[in-house]
Amino acid sequence: MSHPAPSAAAATAATDRGATAAQTGTAGRRNETVIVFALSLAAMVVSMMQTLPVPILGLIRADLGTTTANVSWVTTATLLSAAVFTPLLGRFGDQHGKKPTLVGVLGVMVLGSVLAAVANSLPLLLVGRVLQGAATAIFPLALSVLREEVRPQKLPGAMALVSGTLAFGSGLALVATGLLTSGSDADYRNAFWMATGFAVLALLAVLFLVPATRTKTGGRTDVLGALTLGLTLLLLLLGISQGHEWGWSSGRTLGSFAGAVVMAGLWVFTELKVREPLVDMRMFVHRPVLMANLAGILVGFGMFANFLGISYLVQMPEALTGYGFDASILRASVEFLLPGAIVSLLASPIGGQLVRHRGPRAALGLAAALGAAGFAWLALDHGHTFSVIGAGVITGAAVSFGYAAMPAVIMSSVPPHQSGIANGINSISRSTGSAIGSAVVTTILASKTIEHLPAGVPPLPQESGFTLTFVVAAVAFGLVAVIGGVGLRARHAATATVAGAPAATSGPAPAGAADAETTADAEPTAEPETAGAAKSA
Repeated sequence: MSHPAPSAAAATAATDRGATAAQTGTAGRRNETVIVFALSLAAMVVSMMQTLPVPILGLIRADLGTTTANVSWVTTATLLSAAVFTPLLGRFGDQHGKKPTLVGVLGVMVLGSVLAAVANSLPLLLVGRVLQGAATAIFPLALSVLREEVRPQKLPGAMALVSGTLAFGSGLALVATGLLTSGSDADYRNAFWMATGFAVLALLAVLFLVPATRTKTGGRTDVLGALTLGLTLLLLLLGISQGHEWGWSSGRTLGSFAGAVVMAGLWVFTELKVREPLVDMRMFVHRPVLMANLAGILVGFGMFANFLGISYLVQMPEALTGYGFDASILRASVEFLLPGAIVSLLASPIGGQLVRHRGPRAALGLAAALGAAGFAWLALDHGHTFSVIGAGVITGAAVSFGYAAMPAVIMSSVPPHQSGIANGINSISRSTGSAIGSAVVTTILASKTIEHLPAGVPPLPQESGFTLTFVVAAVAFGLVAVIGGVGLRARHAATATVAGAPAATSGPAPAGAADAETTADAEPTAEPETAGAAKSA
């Protein structure tokens, strides 16, 4: 019995279905590309806001007629604002939609940038900086969007690229600010107008290129938990950032740290009692998450030790100190800091591939090795241009690899409905590390100054202060190696969980799976109903 040949219409229909499927796959890949671009731009702009005023604090002080102690609040205000709003907005995005939250936060950042640019008094400028700091919540929200919109095999690379823009944006802000304020009649407001332009671009990119959120958990906002966590972080970072100005043994500094301890206890008590906590404490102390946050503190410390240490070093007047390069702010930014910032961006996709194929533990180990080597090089030889630039490039790559590893650890360890708050806490850990780095560098350099300087010359640090700074940073990256090697032990199970997706039930683990090390000895991070949410993501 013979079978009829398929009709021409059926063949044409099959061809059309194949073409449609191919077009859909191509469109999906294009959509992923534009989503990653938009979110990378937003993350880069956020990181720019944090370091943008560092080179122009002197100009701001002179223009507004304030003191050095008062003008330091221009950087502190953003840090404190980020500590308060990032966890809250990260959780809010999980509950009520990530894209609307992203758009709202970017709108606040635009408003804050405009306000900072037009401010004619320090209080008004500080209000603008507080609004800019709230935009730090963009980073955890961006990672949550990636978890929903990017294929599992491409997710590690996408997260690494978005994370890498943080180090690049921080360096780019220093360079761009140096360029805009290099003239004799420099106006620091130009830097904030530049920030406004970048913020508007990021807002438009997210508005038109990022799709609406598919997953919303709903629920009530844990206001008491947000308040106690915000006060804990505010008091902790206040003591860290202002300790040098107030004195580390002063009543205000010690009181801030004591208050942080008390508020931390209240926060933990609150989160254990409420029905829908802001932070699931089991998730918070879950070993991979805890280790990622410790790594965030150390890598953030290293990034600021690199930026500030090199920037201060190369601007030292050699005729007075016997070391340094007599560099202007512009030269320090373009010649000595820009190469490391560029390398940090170029290293991001490499970090993503490393996470995908070898896992975040390997990426974190490489970050530790490069960071320790770069700072050791600086400690041994910071008298030659090649050494300073070369070591800065190595540490820039180290920061990028470290930032690529941490989101992968987080995403493979928490259910989708907690990804925003988990990455928000990790973002704050990096900011805390940056604040500690700034405080440590400032304190070390101010502890030993050169004696018998000419009249009218401000105190200048001894060269040994820079050597000690770089040694401390090398030790910090050495601790990152300990976290990667001991804190993220290998899991004995044969399969691994893709960041945000269930492991395959048969066959090899999918490409892009987080490595087994990150889920070692894992307790469940969610109740049974949460597991269902994880499967649907």
